[in-house]
Amino acid sequence: MNFLNKKTAKSVPITPVNADEFSGWLKKQDKKTRSWASASGYTGAAGSLLSIPDGRGGVERVLFGAGKDDSLYTYADLPGKLPKNADGYYIDKKMDGARATQAALGWALGSYQYWPYKSGKKKELATLVWPDKADKGEVNAMAEATFLVRDLVNTPPNDLGPKEIADAAQKTAKASGKAAVKVIVGDDLLKKNYPTIYAVGKGSPRKPRLIDIRWGKEKHPRVTLVGKGVAFDTGGLNLKPGNSMALMKKDMGGAAHVLGLAQMIMAADLPVRLRVLIPAVENSMDGNSFRPSDVIKTRKGISVEIGDTDAEGRLVLCDALAEACSEKPGLLIDFATLTGAARVALGPDLPAVFCNDKKIALALLDSSEKVQDPLWQLPLWQPYREMLNSKVADINNVGGSFAGAITAALYLEKFVDKEIPWVHIDTYAWNSSSKPGRPEGGEALGMRAVYELIRNRFGKKR
Repeated sequence: MNFLNKKTAKSVPITPVNADEFSGWLKKQDKKTRSWASASGYTGAAGSLLSIPDGRGGVERVLFGAGKDDSLYTYADLPGKLPKNADGYYIDKKMDGARATQAALGWALGSYQYWPYKSGKKKELATLVWPDKADKGEVNAMAEATFLVRDLVNTPPNDLGPKEIADAAQKTAKASGKAAVKVIVGDDLLKKNYPTIYAVGKGSPRKPRLIDIRWGKEKHPRVTLVGKGVAFDTGGLNLKPGNSMALMKKDMGGAAHVLGLAQMIMAADLPVRLRVLIPAVENSMDGNSFRPSDVIKTRKGISVEIGDTDAEGRLVLCDALAEACSEKPGLLIDFATLTGAARVALGPDLPAVFCNDKKIALALLDSSEKVQDPLWQLPLWQPYREMLNSKVADINNVGGSFAGAITAALYLEKFVDKEIPWVHIDTYAWNSSSKPGRPEGGEALGMRAVYELIRNRFGKKR
């Protein structure tokens, strides 16, 4: 995780500066620092670095343009920008516990590298001496959960199918030491009444499955997480064009998110009875694939006309949500890379949130701001429900060309009991380009916000 526990005489200070205040700050420094900064033309611009020599061939300190220094990602670029130093660097600034923890988490997130398929060694990164008052346990837990999500989403689809998602779930559960896992595979999905999960996955030689993790004491409030686990989405018989299929290895991003979230909940030993349900499938094609205009009976007994085989995520989720409701959880949350419409509306960085409980929605949005993990609420606009009408079944799985994220959420809502507080997060699970602490590739978007909500609601408030 690129941290050192103790500062030494050879540890190099990182001094955060602000461009607006830099000239005044510089006047108060020693002559060497003033001369070097002036000769270098350094202004303290955000993101800039200036190494001040110590006169012995080493570095006395590093000036860093930290801007307002209020972002989670303020220091996230530095692990890769600073040269490796055996005794590490430390942030030369007094911080309270929350800011110290945030700075350390940003540094940790900036230390991520995905390397299993590259030849050669990983880039050597700079290490940071733990800031005073930083919550090491929280930083490690959040970084490790984020790395789990990134690793799973980044894994090529030839090495990550439904079975490998189940293996990852088993590994996550085993690490907790207390979780139990059950996996229903292939034809047994029909025997156990999970027909839509089976229908979506039956066109692939990689057997579909439902992963079911349970953890925690029965006496604690029930929290259930559901994650869309489509290992690869070709679109089925409504085949995607090549450019739309290029990133479909990330269509299991919802599954990755709930595994990362579960890992954090278990590591913190939150007082909840946790259940995690992941329908894991590959939406592929053969003579056995489900078809447009098929009608499928769901676990809840609702019949669904297939308007589009490329709207498969809501199909696998509806059976899992119906099962989740059978235990009447106090909070039900699903994560899914569900619609392109959400990305058109909100872009890649901002997951769409739908919620049937106003107080929980407001609490979640407050949590997202607090931990700098942004979300944006869209409405469960009931007049659009008629877009999902079918002439031959109870409901169609698609709702036409308008309001695609909303109609997808309305479809899922039909499978959630009205009295159960439910949150649906339509996330992208991907960074389209690299930014400090957020390399291009798989990403956890909305996970830390939901963890903050659960911790505040059922555990210890900050």
